[in-house]
Amino acid sequence: MTNIPSAEKQIHQVTNFQNLVSTPFHGMMNAICWNRTLTGDFSEIIEKIEPDGNITVIEPEDLLDLQLTEQGQLAREILLNDLKLLEAHGASPILNVIKSYDRDDSFFSTDVYSFHVDRSPIPTDTYLCTYYGEPSEIVSNSQATQKVLIPEIRDELKKLYAGPDDGFESFLTEYFFDLHYQAEPDASLINLGLGNLWRLAVDHPESQVPPCVHRAPTEKPGEKRLLLIC
Repeated sequence: MTNIPSAEKQIHQVTNFQNLVSTPFHGMMNAICWNRTLTGDFSEIIEKIEPDGNITVIEPEDLLDLQLTEQGQLAREILLNDLKLLEAHGASPILNVIKSYDRDDSFFSTDVYSFHVDRSPIPTDTYLCTYYGEPSEIVSNSQATQKVLIPEIRDELKKLYAGPDDGFESFLTEYFFDLHYQAEPDASLINLGLGNLWRLAVDHPESQVPPCVHRAPTEKPGEKRLLLIC
């Protein structure tokens, strides 16, 4: 098993899908990794999929229609199996070929390249796996600060809001500003690696742990990503 660095016991590693979905989060542990070394040529999948803008959703039927080499077929079987495992667990996985995400160039970026947490009104988790391209990153909660708590950023947001004081916190939530974080300059960023299937804690009413702070990577020029997420 490849060793993945862990900050403050944030990450728990498992060796199978059942342990990935059933191990409870606790304490500061809010990320679980099924550490895998996958076989097959995932780049062939990307090459054979007809692009549909910057983000292309791949359905199982799309995969089955592809004419692939032996290595491409191995990659396809892994993708189909991961989709089936997550669907059987009750999740709704989406497989994407990503050229790039939309960027928010405002003073307070709320795009997925910004460190952020996920929120849900009901108990759930985020699952993700990068099969090809740059992997996602996470950072320890102790090494990141909620942006809305940083005085100079908070002051700018108050100028943007310009409403009654008692509505400011609702404004931050409504426009998702409170979901975004700023990593410390010397923070240890954790690369999630290729092929590993991750389960990340989400901010929801019954959560017993801090939500996992994560972000999408900056893509390499000319290189697409193959990502499963739900």
